Amino acid sequence: MSKSVTKNYFYNMFYQVLILITPLITTPYVSRVLGATALGQYAYTQSVVTYFILIGTVGIAMYGERETAYIQGYGEDSIRKRSVIFWEINLLRFITVLTALAVFYFSFVSNSRYRMLYAIQMIDIVANMFDISWFFQGMEEFKKTVFRNMLVKLVCVISIFLFVRTEAQLNIYVLCYSLSLLLGNLSLWLYLPRYISGISFRELKLFRHLKPAFILFIPQIATQIYTVLDKTMLGKLATDMSQVGYYEQSQKIVKLLLTVITSLGVVMLPRMAHIYAQKDMKQINEYMDKSFRYTYMIAFPLMLGLISVSERFVPVFYGTGYEPIKSILVYISPIILFIGLSNVLGTQYQIPTHKQRDYTLSVVSGAVVNFLLNLLLIPELNADGAVIATVVAEFVVLFVHFYCVRKDIGVKNSLICSKNYLLAGILMFAASVAVSFLPVDNNLVVLCLQVAAGGIVYLGTLLLLKDKLLLLLLDKVRKV
Repeated sequence: MSKSVTKNYFYNMFYQVLILITPLITTPYVSRVLGATALGQYAYTQSVVTYFILIGTVGIAMYGERETAYIQGYGEDSIRKRSVIFWEINLLRFITVLTALAVFYFSFVSNSRYRMLYAIQMIDIVANMFDISWFFQGMEEFKKTVFRNMLVKLVCVISIFLFVRTEAQLNIYVLCYSLSLLLGNLSLWLYLPRYISGISFRELKLFRHLKPAFILFIPQIATQIYTVLDKTMLGKLATDMSQVGYYEQSQKIVKLLLTVITSLGVVMLPRMAHIYAQKDMKQINEYMDKSFRYTYMIAFPLMLGLISVSERFVPVFYGTGYEPIKSILVYISPIILFIGLSNVLGTQYQIPTHKQRDYTLSVVSGAVVNFLLNLLLIPELNADGAVIATVVAEFVVLFVHFYCVRKDIGVKNSLICSKNYLLAGILMFAASVAVSFLPVDNNLVVLCLQVAAGGIVYLGTLLLLKDKLLLLLLDKVRKV
């Protein structure tokens, strides 16, 4: 990876963590104050809102990021072309999101059991209308999307601790989170003048982007079927709303861990699109090899580490009454590896190289499998059923991804390069589990010892194996 890619990766990872960190930092507090049922109500209503956000944005963010990546120059002609693209895409987004907002209001806010929660979460839909992070990601200016949001998220966290004191204050919790999203998105507009210029609105052709954006929208909505629909179906089919709360809280942990891996895909999409426009296939293959190795190096310890510490982690992080999350974390952990590899094949390769058909086939296959398994398993197994459906669906997505790229990428080599990380991960897992049997009653102490022992064994094993990616990363750190 070049220095700029490495820096952008860390900027974007930090940005994605920042988005997740507000609910995660407050989780130990709100899980005790609000309880699983209230959090389940929030997760359920949020899943419904997410559909309208998805429909309103119509795949425009990913499409806009790719189109912006094609025009990264600062010459007069590049700035003008980029300005036209920005305003066409953004005005189109205004129209589609406003339409979705109106439909949402009359469908849920005006008459619903959770009317107040839905009303507050209308702010989330409005916030997505003003989200231009896709533009800065396309320009590979990830630093811009990070620091402006830090203060906003910090204020949100402080507000939750100050104003959310009882189970009846779920609305205040939701309001704090929604307002932070809106303020963070609005703040990015302050950076725009440097990158775009004034244009005549008469030359804009908004709807020429609708068809190509819609092509990317199809796989996105399919993806949401097995990332959001599971919570909706749990709310409808499970025995009680607390099951949605258990599932949602476990998902927050996995999403945060996944951010460390998938942030690379967000950074590599514009970089790969830019290289593909120059027809430099050799450079693309080199980046793909590094991405595979990086994904294995991070995914195996996260996946196996989560399994090994779940028994101690849940009571420390969530408190009493959340015991079902222990098994959920164990069952759901494989998706860290599956999604990580799918991110390399889909986001980093298929989308920037215009292989949307293969990308769509993969995620639609997973969506169908997930929906059918949810119908079958949730009524009997509740949250555990949704987890099993998600894991199987993500495996199907990965399998189809590999099948589609088998002629473009050396599938065998991409799997073989995992051997160092798999071996180190197994030894790390054994060390962590061994530490868990120490005769110590304090869960927090044992948890810290597990993480420390596992980390030392994992890194030590890779150093003994002289893993080239780890040595490359350590060399970069020494040069900083």
